[in-house]
Amino acid sequence: MKILVTGYGGQLGFDVVKEGNQRKLEVIGTTSSDLNITDETKVREYINRIKPEAIIHCAAYTAVDNAEDDRDKCYDVNANGTKYLATMAKEIDAKFVYISTDYVYNGKGEIPFSEESTPDPIGYYGKTKYKGEQIVQSLLDNYFIVRISWVFGTNGNNFVKTMLRLAETHNELNVVGDQFGSPTYTFDLARLIIDMVQSEKYGIYHASNEGYCSWAEFATEIFRHANKNVKVNSITTEDYPTRAVRPKNSRMSKRKLVDNGFKPLPTWQDAVARYLKYELHEVK
Repeated sequence: MKILVTGYGGQLGFDVVKEGNQRKLEVIGTTSSDLNITDETKVREYINRIKPEAIIHCAAYTAVDNAEDDRDKCYDVNANGTKYLATMAKEIDAKFVYISTDYVYNGKGEIPFSEESTPDPIGYYGKTKYKGEQIVQSLLDNYFIVRISWVFGTNGNNFVKTMLRLAETHNELNVVGDQFGSPTYTFDLARLIIDMVQSEKYGIYHASNEGYCSWAEFATEIFRHANKNVKVNSITTEDYPTRAVRPKNSRMSKRKLVDNGFKPLPTWQDAVARYLKYELHEVK
């Protein structure tokens, strides 16, 4: 199976390519320097030349705060780029996987959002990712939309690396404790996505490691496994203002994974332990 993966320079794209190659699939990973997904002509030429059997679209504009001001670029990448790729997937009859986000929800309440919950994004980044979902659904009959959250992996920056860097110079940290969600280890997620793309079980999925926590609880678990003596003070969202509003409830039900025969990802605590033990050899 020949698979094109966008966003190879990011955390998830890197691990998806790695997982596909380990399974002896023909996987082609692209970065923005290889393929500018916002250039419709270049997308058409590239896809027609490669002719993949599947496209896993991991590339995205993910700078949540910057998105509030850099709206044109954010929309261009997350909406237009997705449109051009999905259009070509339809033309060559390739499977299409669109990586979406918990930010498509408004974050209200405490009940986990189901795959059927109506998106209602509160920030511009979330709005563009939801627009990408709508574009995929309007263009394609068979697609995978995979909503993920709180991602961490070996390739790129993430919350785990940030906490470990701060631990080098701080013995006490204030971390938001009233936003809840599920950390997602890209190694685990990549395995699921490769399983998914080789199936015909199309639809919208939520995919993150099992269990829920706050950012403060996440940080505490990181320091515990890393043997860092850092005190974590749980603070409110209001105590840590950001340019973009964050959803307080990013809990997502993964029922559809189980219903369709996919194995749930391990717990987020297990994922943190494995990440720190086997993959994070140095913090850059």
